[in-house]
Amino acid sequence: MPTSDLPLNLITDVPGLSVGHATDLELGSGVTAILFDTAATLSVCVLGGAPGGQDTTMLEPEMGIGGTDAVVLAGGSVFGLDAPGGVQAALREAGRGLNIRGALVPLASAAILFDLLNGGNKAWGRFPPYRDLGYAAGVAAAPGPFALGSVGAGTGATTATVKGGLGSASCRTRSGHMVGAIAAVNAIGTVTIGDGPWFWAAPFEQAAEFGGLGWPAAMPEGALEPRLKLAPGTGTTIALVATDAALTKPQAKRLAIMANNGLGRAILPAHGPLDGETVFAASTGRRALENAEHDLTEIGQAATIALARAVARGVYEATALPCPGAQPSWRDRFGGSGSGRVRGRWCSGSDG
Repeated sequence: MPTSDLPLNLITDVPGLSVGHATDLELGSGVTAILFDTAATLSVCVLGGAPGGQDTTMLEPEMGIGGTDAVVLAGGSVFGLDAPGGVQAALREAGRGLNIRGALVPLASAAILFDLLNGGNKAWGRFPPYRDLGYAAGVAAAPGPFALGSVGAGTGATTATVKGGLGSASCRTRSGHMVGAIAAVNAIGTVTIGDGPWFWAAPFEQAAEFGGLGWPAAMPEGALEPRLKLAPGTGTTIALVATDAALTKPQAKRLAIMANNGLGRAILPAHGPLDGETVFAASTGRRALENAEHDLTEIGQAATIALARAVARGVYEATALPCPGAQPSWRDRFGGSGSGRVRGRWCSGSDG
């Protein structure tokens, strides 16, 4: 069982990563940038039926690009694809990028989620704001702690029942490799069980990081019935898992494939025909594998669990947008104190 004895319980527990957010509450959207100190070995697994991304094909194992400088998670649907350009501008200003005969070309792969119907002001005029948001997120990126919930790419995220958000978690494998996950949770379905406060990811929770409620004593009636957003095509969870293990590109691909299981353990349903689930996997290469197959299998399990926990934390930490009719947060509905306990009673309500 991987352990979460790391100081932050965030993806930045993996050495060599920095995270920055740009959040616009009036817009109801934002961008999260994850920067690598040195170009990381990166791959991706896309299991959603309607994804949106940029520079993901170059991450396939047969492609020639060897390292990537950043991963960008953005709201805004297709408009959010402007965000990686802003992150690349921040990287170039910092002297980062692939050096091609003196020309610096920062490489930033990106994935987007749909948050255009959450009540925020999307009347941005001729050009969407996501390039500027991407630049701000890139400049803000730093190692160490960062905010969770309705920030960055999770600002405008929603689920079928309560507000979505940006979550993260970390752990260490038995062989000592560090693993972390970060996810912007904008699910077409639910992260919680039925009409109650319990999380599907509860078996993996550590240190009451999303309320400490465990499973319900008995599965509520109708808990397995589909609870879906009314508007199709509005659900996508995008994520990155990272490890300090030295992985090849094919091994990073396998890690991305395995990590997708974390979405299946935290969200019901996942990987639907109009979802865009995209999971990146990054290796910072700081710790060698001793037994490649055995260690990679353990790292994959750890990434699965960390991603499931990150999904639940993103919803648990989220807050409602400051606009009329905004979807209520988990704490709005269930009275979470944020200290691993739930105060008062909970009751079923509207899907928001």
